[in-house]
This record gives sequence, C-alpha cells and structure tokens, in this order.
Amino acid sequence: MLMKAIEAYLEVRRLSGCKLRDAERLLRRYADFAAARGDTHVRVRTAVDWSLEAGPVGQRRIRLRQVVLFARYARAEDPHHQVPHLGLLARVPHSFQPYIYTPEEARRLVVEAGRLGPPGSLRPHTYRTLFALLFATGLRISEAMSLRFDDVRNEGLLIRQTKFRKTRLVPLHETARAGLARYIALRHALGGTTDYVFISSTGGPLEHSFVHRTFRALLKAAKIGGAPGQPQPRIHDMRHTFAVRALEASPDGRDRIAQHMLALTTYLGHTSVVDTYWYLRATPPLMRDIADACECLLANVTTVSARAASPMV
Repeated sequence: MLMKAIEAYLEVRRLSGCKLRDAERLLRRYADFAAARGDTHVRVRTAVDWSLEAGPVGQRRIRLRQVVLFARYARAEDPHHQVPHLGLLARVPHSFQPYIYTPEEARRLVVEAGRLGPPGSLRPHTYRTLFALLFATGLRISEAMSLRFDDVRNEGLLIRQTKFRKTRLVPLHETARAGLARYIALRHALGGTTDYVFISSTGGPLEHSFVHRTFRALLKAAKIGGAPGQPQPRIHDMRHTFAVRALEASPDGRDRIAQHMLALTTYLGHTSVVDTYWYLRATPPLMRDIADACECLLANVTTVSARAASPMV
C-alpha cells in the first residue's frame, strides 16, 4: 500500500518535469524499511529511525526531507499518514569546510581506480575516466553519471537540465577530451544495454550507492583522508577542488577577475555568481590569500596617505 502511494506521488511530480531519480531510490528504500515494520502508512517514528541509519547529518536530513515531501502529498489523500517535521533532525553546520585534494592525491585516486577488478572488465576504465573527468571539469557526480553518448560533442559536454533546470555546454581540455574518447571507444567495443556513457558491470546505468562505495574503497587504497577532526574527502569535493584551482588561477585586475568569476559561474552551472563566491569563504587557503592581499593593499594605502599628509620640505 505504501509503495503504491509512493509510485503515484512520483508519477505526479514527474508530470511537472521532475526527474526524481534520487528521490525514487530513497523512497523505495524507505518503503522496504517501513514494510519490514508492518507500516502501511507514513509513521514519524519509522521515518526518523530510517533517516538515522544514514551516516552524515546532511544525508540524514536528505532522507527525512524526501519522506516529508511524500507524506504531505499522501496525507492530502489519506489522513492516516503522519507528516514528520524536519526539525526532528539537526541541521548541517553552516561552517562546513570542503576537502581540497592536492594534485598528488587526485593522481593517486585515479591511478587506484585503474587498478580495480575484475581483470579485463570495463569497471577500472569506467571509474578511472569518471573520477578524472570530475577533477578536470568540476561536474557534479549526478551530471557525469547522466551523460549519454549524444551529450559528448565536438564542442564539449552538453549538460542537460540538471540541479537548477539549466542546460549548459562544458568545454573540455584536449587531454580530457582524449581520455574520454579512449574510454568511449572501449565502451562501444565491450557493449552495454544502455546509451549512458558510464555503465555498471551489469551493463546498465551506474547506481549512486555503488559509486560511493567504490569511492570509499579507493580512498583507503590511495591513503587519502583528513586528520581526525578535519574535513574528510567526498566525491563532491572534486568539484570544490576544481573551483578552488580555477579561482587561484584568476588573473590580476578587478575587471579581469570579475570576468573570470562570471565565466566560472557559467561553467559550473551556478544560478548566481554569489554561489561561486562561496568557494572563496569556504576554503581557508583562499581566504588567507585574500587577507594577505588586503593587508598589503592597506599598507600601501597607508604609506601613500602618510606621504600626502607630510609637510613639504
């Protein structure tokens, strides 16, 4: 009964243009969890217990939010459904700090991906190319996993209606283009049951859970990780790393910096340049560089002012 209500909810939302791939995956898991308890309707206690099974605080809230949205819809049809409150789980701290990979760490992660088994399979090539592409382009993992063959063009990658319902073209460096072309040639040779660029060992689209599980195994093999109490690496931090490196490469001069920020905003698919500036304040090394530059500028201004105020000799 609960699964039928979830399917009806997903169908209604998809009619409005939502893809809901992640929402469907999570709600199906919730339905299985609730069914094991004998629930036929949404129960606050069950929803919270299921959400708490996720590790990070942010993932717990994502789980609970999906149940809340579904429960609001379901309760309009059947008042026996309970609607949980998001306040039941703690918020993600606003002082979140991303993990910025060093060039050597990025290299080790990609190398370890190429060592995955089984021998002779497409799997090591898939993960090596996938993670190398994330480091090289700053794509969201969902965008890379959603790529189809028709999206790979001479001008770059066509990223279709993603997080903010926007479509954009992402140019590729010639080395990234060559690496992706080699993978696609091998991908065609080994076949598959779908036109997705990156596929699983069964020939279908990659699943987020398998990608994250493989990523954690690669981190361990590559000996990559933050010290206790420090940020721990995530897949999304490959995007943070790309953005930070791009900001570090910004040219001098106010006008040129503004143009660089606007170009990066468009490239990353942000709705506003403000979202791109977030990478500045979320990354202490960049903040220190900005502080040092401001201190130097202030010192120069003070010197000039002092000279201007001194009596003529």
